[in-house]
Amino acid sequence: MRYFAKGFLIGTLCICLLGLVWLFVFQPRLTTAEAQDLKAQFTTILEEDLSGDGPAGKEETQLDFEALQAKYPDVKGWLTIPGTVVDYPVLQSSAQDPEKYLRRNYDMKWRMAGSLFFQFDCTQDSRNLVIFGHNMNDGTMFAVLQKMADAAFREEHSEILLQTETGLREYTIVAVLKTDISKLSFNRTVFADDGDFLSFQKELLAQPLYHDPAFIPGADHRLLTLVTCSYEWDNARTVVVAVQVR
Repeated sequence: MRYFAKGFLIGTLCICLLGLVWLFVFQPRLTTAEAQDLKAQFTTILEEDLSGDGPAGKEETQLDFEALQAKYPDVKGWLTIPGTVVDYPVLQSSAQDPEKYLRRNYDMKWRMAGSLFFQFDCTQDSRNLVIFGHNMNDGTMFAVLQKMADAAFREEHSEILLQTETGLREYTIVAVLKTDISKLSFNRTVFADDGDFLSFQKELLAQPLYHDPAFIPGADHRLLTLVTCSYEWDNARTVVVAVQVR
């Protein structure tokens, strides 16, 4: 009986260990693989490049965002930070369930890494588009935001691309912050007027880990704010702010 109990305990521990490996190692990678499969499904080769006569023999491709959104209406964007693992759909739900995609993928399947998602009150016309994502231990999702405080890494990966139903938007990083919502309302999306928006921009640049000295607050700027968990204190967040350049 004693040997049976010992064997049962060892077996249970092994099952638990395998479960943890699946949860924390393979699940995040599964999310990234699913995102790439999804992108492949809705990527088309541009007609003028079907001959293979494109630059250096490379085919030009394009994400058919209209077809993607027709099948998955909650996919409101596709975010890419070239040269990093960030190449994911961006989901959005409602005020009634703002974190619907915190642990779900675009197909509503449970995933430890969840999805990138817009704050529920963002619109295509928002002066500040806010996107949340998990800081995964394996480096997937928004874990890369932690590295943006490093000058060399940031310089190499300062470009951010966001495709939406209105087309492709290009951004460049202008600030990196460690903060939390009680210290700074970095997730504001609605502003009373130009003056209010300018004050918000100045507040973002008040105490960052980094800010671009060439960036001067302006009422005509459109911002993209990427947010992930940080662990320096309770509720700490790493916040990367980018300005639209095209």
